[in-house]
Amino acid sequence: MFLVSLLAVALLVAVDQITKYLVITNIKPVGSVNAIPGVLNFTYTENTGAAFGILKDSRWVFIVGTISIIIVVLYFMCKKVFVHPIGNIAAVLVVAGGIGNMIDRLSIGYVIDFIDVSPLFEYAVFNFADCCVCVGACLLIVYILFLHDRKKPKTEAADAAAETVREDGSD
Repeated sequence: MFLVSLLAVALLVAVDQITKYLVITNIKPVGSVNAIPGVLNFTYTENTGAAFGILKDSRWVFIVGTISIIIVVLYFMCKKVFVHPIGNIAAVLVVAGGIGNMIDRLSIGYVIDFIDVSPLFEYAVFNFADCCVCVGACLLIVYILFLHDRKKPKTEAADAAAETVREDGSD
């Protein structure tokens, strides 16, 4: 399962990098393209901060923080901490999004953002990697709150204790 998860991370990072390449080659020269009037624009933006431009020009803080989070999540994935599929999907999304944006920060010093829904909602411009991180974080919260303890595999000690209870006639 860990290998499948790593392949999913690689696929999502590839999608992120391909979309950013397409934006650089097609949207950057014109600045913005109205995709769905009043709803969606593709707008080339260089973001040196985090979400909504906070902590502008803190590139190394984001790189170190992202690497730390990726290492922890990959460790949890490797140790099979995420026993429910939702936990694993959340982990894949967080790692992929983190890597996608980290590639930008390391290679060009900023993150390329382009998804602009400000005609409909007043949000910042974001990218595919940001979507992965946000959806992954939300799923991780759901996993922690509602699913983490639900599908833990039984240990031999738990099985033996349950068998002892049944033999005693207790519930």
